[in-house]
Amino acid sequence: MAKLKVYSKPEVNAVFAKYPAGISEKMQHLRKLVIKVAEESDLESLEECLKWGEPSYISKKGSTIRMDWKPKYPNQYALYFQCSSRLVATFKLVFGDLFKYEGNRALVFSLDENLPELELKQCINTALFYHQRKDSLTLGL
Repeated sequence: MAKLKVYSKPEVNAVFAKYPAGISEKMQHLRKLVIKVAEESDLESLEECLKWGEPSYISKKGSTIRMDWKPKYPNQYALYFQCSSRLVATFKLVFGDLFKYEGNRALVFSLDENLPELELKQCINTALFYHQRKDSLTLGL
């Protein structure tokens, strides 16, 4: 297994620092989960940057993953995927109502829920390797 190199843009930390206290812990947890999944895989590098002002994660083998909390929806936060991909549709097929979905673009989490981490890690891994798995019926899940 290759040692993962995370290339992080300094402005990402500034976004995390601006989240309200209760939100910041949830967002940092998602951040650590994405990086942990990347470390446990055979990825050599992961880029952490901002896309549309949101923390985003890009691997050469996968599809961009974004995350954010929005004041308009103060009791939830989300993990976003490229809406033109088959990612969220496949998550719905495989995991059913385990997750709350926003169309074909996001997994939405309530602030008071415990994340189904095992399944969420599978979703993250699938996104990080999407380009290698996009021709598989269930994307390797």
